[in-house]
Amino acid sequence: MTNSSYRWVIVAAGGTLGCVAIGGMFSLPVLLQPIAHDTGWSVTGISSAMTIGFLAMAFSSMIWGTLSDRIGPLPVVLTGSIVIALSLALASMATSLIAFQFIFGLMVGGATAAIFAPMMATVTGWFDTHRSLAVSLVSAGMGIAPMTMAPMVAWLVSHHDWRTSMQIVAGIVAAIMIPASLLVRRPPALQAAAASPAGGPAASGEMSMAQALRSPQFIILLATNFFCCATHSGPIIHTVSYAVSCGIPLAAAVTIYSMEGFAGLFGRIGFGLLGDRFGAKRVLVFGLLAQAFGALGYVFVRELAAFYAVAAVFGFIYAGTMPLYAALARDNFPLRMMGTVIGGTAMAGSLGMATGPLAGGLIYDTFASYAWLYIGSCIMGLGAFLIIMNFKPIPKVEPQQPMPAPA
Repeated sequence: MTNSSYRWVIVAAGGTLGCVAIGGMFSLPVLLQPIAHDTGWSVTGISSAMTIGFLAMAFSSMIWGTLSDRIGPLPVVLTGSIVIALSLALASMATSLIAFQFIFGLMVGGATAAIFAPMMATVTGWFDTHRSLAVSLVSAGMGIAPMTMAPMVAWLVSHHDWRTSMQIVAGIVAAIMIPASLLVRRPPALQAAAASPAGGPAASGEMSMAQALRSPQFIILLATNFFCCATHSGPIIHTVSYAVSCGIPLAAAVTIYSMEGFAGLFGRIGFGLLGDRFGAKRVLVFGLLAQAFGALGYVFVRELAAFYAVAAVFGFIYAGTMPLYAALARDNFPLRMMGTVIGGTAMAGSLGMATGPLAGGLIYDTFASYAWLYIGSCIMGLGAFLIIMNFKPIPKVEPQQPMPAPA
């Protein structure tokens, strides 16, 4: 049943949901200046809504993931879709900065977390073959948000005020995400287990949730993803500013970020294919080592062409590594707890992402240079590489066979 053609519908739904959800959240950087000009709120105050959003994603990822394990992914992603649309509409009507930070940061950020972990967990359960490719395609859907939703928001705000633009985005989010969420189904293996009262953990010989969360494998996945995301967070956020400090015009510097995103699409698919062929852990180990030195490469560039070259390599690598955590988790943990496990890794990743903006700003203010940001990113990347090297697969436990009755 996991080879059913419907599994590709799940992939398409996951990619669509992720693209629109991330696009809705990342509409804020596009609307930042229009909001500041219209309201008089500080740019720092408005931007902090994104920081709050990352933290909300971090601390709600595991909750949404656990919920999807218990009640199924459809109610979770449907709720997240409705809340994202509603929150964007409410944020557009905020009359104070605090209200905007609360609505956009906590509500949009927290609801966006309802999409990633449940969908990645669901996709891993639908695929016995091509699993790494499948989760990479879902991740690629999320990755195209800057190339689809962001230009659309920029076009909207050039024709309307920011409040109207955000309301239109809210309507688009609802029109796309709610129907897409209705396509989501539990993996067939979980449907069968739910229908069989004897299919619990004790009968199957699988580990309990407490054992999984205390296992070295889970802790290593969390620590690796934190250091991995801390590695690329600073370069993603600050490379445009670094390029401007090197004398590159802002309009050209912005295209460096676009190059990273474009290369990342190919990285997700390429690493997914490699993960299916050589194993998720082996490819992840290679990717994390390459990512560390890719971040360091920015220290040595000053010209636009060199920035493009490093951005293409770095974007290809860091984006490619991200979906492999879900594939590695599925290879080692029971399907019935995938939402919780992937939600935990997403939490660690979001916390890692939150370090980049602050660390980069402090480093630049202290040294008047971004060099130590990239050196520090390389060190964090090497840390991720060394941590994942200690990952040992969880031994498969065979179900106990019933003893034959005495003659």
